[in-house]
Amino acid sequence: MRLNRRIVLATRPSGMVDEATTRLEESPEPDPGPGQALVRVRYLSMDPTIRTWMDDAPGYLPPIGIDETVRGAGVGEVVRSNSDRYAVGDLVVGLTGWQDYVIADEGAASMQVVPPGIEPPMVLSVLGATGMTAYFGMIDVGKVAEGDTVVVSGAAGATGSVAGQIARIKGATTVVGIAGTAEKCAWIVDELGFDAAINYKTDDVAASLRSLCPGGINLYYDNVGGEILDICLAQLAMRGRIVLCGAISVYNAKSRPPGPRNIFNLIIKRGRMEGFLVLDYLDRFLEAQIDMVGWLAENKVKHAEHLVDGLEHAPEALNLLFTGGNTGKVIVKL
Repeated sequence: MRLNRRIVLATRPSGMVDEATTRLEESPEPDPGPGQALVRVRYLSMDPTIRTWMDDAPGYLPPIGIDETVRGAGVGEVVRSNSDRYAVGDLVVGLTGWQDYVIADEGAASMQVVPPGIEPPMVLSVLGATGMTAYFGMIDVGKVAEGDTVVVSGAAGATGSVAGQIARIKGATTVVGIAGTAEKCAWIVDELGFDAAINYKTDDVAASLRSLCPGGINLYYDNVGGEILDICLAQLAMRGRIVLCGAISVYNAKSRPPGPRNIFNLIIKRGRMEGFLVLDYLDRFLEAQIDMVGWLAENKVKHAEHLVDGLEHAPEALNLLFTGGNTGKVIVKL
């Protein structure tokens, strides 16, 4: 019998995940029962929300318990099966957790068979929850329209990079990305087709937005929260919209920062600010994936994956999302 390595939550983090936060354990691989299959996990998706699940705080899913396997999505291969739903050799995607092996159950909706011909990393990035978040956040929640001036924060990340390209596809006149290095700014402009980029570490973000968006911001796609959200609130156009996708700038904060000071501008500009979860759109994923496959084929959407080798490096890979050490989707290859 093979061993199953798994990373468990050892203690609640205070700030960034460190060596004390998680622990690597080994146990016998699980044995699939009737209607179940054994899945060998091949790739893990690194998502900012994993950090929020490590806190003992309410959310859309319960916190990860101490000594429990760290929760997260992944792609795996079926290696043994007692199920009519899963055949040996199938690739499946779902909440695998940070471990080598996981049981897929016929009755669970969390494991879906991946159609043949799709590269596994794409299942976790542009054709997975990342791409779907960009799609539904930009189109359904943000209601991007022809002629819009759109600003996207976290624009070199997995979601922001796709969201900005969708805005362009849907007819936005100006798409401005905010990122944290000169290389990332160059990538989103030269490779992804953003009109302009702002380096929030070296540029005056407020002044740059006033110059690039002289008529104000029609749609701001927010992945970071904090100060940049406040700046964009102050520069909304009439009936401007803000899509709250994430608040990565505050996930490691030891206390909640003050709320945005410019919230009153929503009243003056008759604006709208709305949060969403991609889980609300699970029944429409196929619709979005069909569009995305077409855009990929036409080279209208480009994507990048940042691969990290080894289950043992998953905590470090998660931290890349908060240090800015990645471009595109962070994926751990087991």
